[in-house]
Amino acid sequence: MTSSPLAPGIKLITSFSRDSWYRGFILFLTFLFYTAYHLSRKPISIVKSQLHRNCSFVIRPADLNITDNATWCDWVPFDQDNYQNLYGYLDNCFLVAYAIGMFFSGMFGERLPLRYYLAVGMLSSGLFTSLFGLGFYWNIHSLWYYCLVQALNGLVQTTGWPAVVACVGNWFGKGKRGFIMGVWNSHTSVGNILGSLIAGAFVSSAWGMSFIVPGIIIGAMGVLCFFFLVEKPEDVNCTPPQHHEDTEREPLLRNSSNNEEIFNNHTPAVVEAAEEQAEAISFCGALRIPGVVEFSLCLLFAKLVSYTFLYWLPLYIANVAHFDPKAAGDMSTLFDVGGILGGILAGVISDYTGGRATTCCVMLIVAAPMLFVYNLVGQRGVSTTVGMLLFCGALVNGPYALITTAVSADLGTHECLAGNSRALSTVTAIIDGTGSIGAAIGPLLAGLISPTGWNNVFYMLITADILACLLLSRLVFKEVRGWCCYTTRQRGFKEI
Repeated sequence: MTSSPLAPGIKLITSFSRDSWYRGFILFLTFLFYTAYHLSRKPISIVKSQLHRNCSFVIRPADLNITDNATWCDWVPFDQDNYQNLYGYLDNCFLVAYAIGMFFSGMFGERLPLRYYLAVGMLSSGLFTSLFGLGFYWNIHSLWYYCLVQALNGLVQTTGWPAVVACVGNWFGKGKRGFIMGVWNSHTSVGNILGSLIAGAFVSSAWGMSFIVPGIIIGAMGVLCFFFLVEKPEDVNCTPPQHHEDTEREPLLRNSSNNEEIFNNHTPAVVEAAEEQAEAISFCGALRIPGVVEFSLCLLFAKLVSYTFLYWLPLYIANVAHFDPKAAGDMSTLFDVGGILGGILAGVISDYTGGRATTCCVMLIVAAPMLFVYNLVGQRGVSTTVGMLLFCGALVNGPYALITTAVSADLGTHECLAGNSRALSTVTAIIDGTGSIGAAIGPLLAGLISPTGWNNVFYMLITADILACLLLSRLVFKEVRGWCCYTTRQRGFKEI
């Protein structure tokens, strides 16, 4: 009796090496972790439109004895005319704490086991996210309570980004890092989308659950991290990745000469495996890596725009298009869907061309007029709103995604570090920490400017996009010059 051929499913499984399975597992696991981080940040933007409503359109319960018909349905202390300023205070308690903590988080991440660091961070974030929602059930009306919870949550959320980027950087080399991390970085938008949908499901009935459910989810991810995260390939006898490709054998980045000019300090590269006892890089040492300062400052303005949309887009849609809170939250997820596509597109283009800075700059240049167009015609119909949100989401979040992932990993494993991979967490923290300053400033300015009109908010966002583009001009010039030199050399070879 002849045996049947090997089952197709088993053939597929065995076609991948043990290293590939581990790499895929770590990529998926860290994707889940940071999805949970962003999922727990999103509810505040959905709940804003519920904390202060137009009570004249709300059906008043028959047994409710009130004297003030204008604000009876609002949640104290957000029932006053300055509610938008109070929203800005809430946002900034989180974002300022996040920005300050991020500069220290990377250094902790390099000196502590990533598995413990991430697990504790997610469990703590779950606690503080839930405490915000419990204010609804405990009938808490103190602004200081909500500000304190937001600030503490901002601090513990800084454990996430440097740690997950360091972990992925430990497992993946530089070859197609832009594409891999572009796909992986969709966790930001996926988390925003899920956070919006979960918060939207409870916002009209019991907004406290809009925070408690995401808090439980990120806490569960912390438990998963403790039991399953593998920090380095060497821990499970897998092959470490090659962080610096051989330019003669790697045809993908055809303009390797300009990459060396931007990301090299004109010193001989020493490419070797990092020793177990390699010293963690200092803060000042990380700043001296070529490209870190420019990309950090660019991210400051790029993240200012992205986080203003993150925290204020549902309220803008509710006010301008007159959607109810749930519908506005659902509509705002299209911006994040566009962000997924933009992050992947930016990664693919930058991998093929080798021009990380140029890719970011072009997308920022196009984003500025598109923001103006969205504010002008974006609410003139559902189809127009959908199209503009997708397009603007791709252009705004594409550069932000590329800088925080592939660029951070490139610089954190830079050749001048001589194989010391322990710089990755600090470099990531510096870049994202600087960006988080912009993330704090953007929603604050939106809260202060929005009472004067939404047009002024969009003018602020357009200005930030232009400044982000200008800060990359030196790196873009070097990349373009590198391409020109490469083309000249190729033409010379053909003539010979």
